[in-house]
Amino acid sequence: MVEGRCMKCQEQREMKDAKAVKLKNGRDAVKGTCPKCGTKMFKIGKMK
Repeated sequence: MVEGRCMKCQEQREMKDAKAVKLKNGRDAVKGTCPKCGTKMFKIGKMK
């Protein structure tokens, strides 16, 4: 699983439903949701 920082909980958590995406500039990123509060999470970098 991919870890990211939840902006609402202010904690590092594993992303739920993480999906790899490409930004406009061509960089890799990961989008998902926080398993505790349901807030959207985002992390720049490849999915591991």
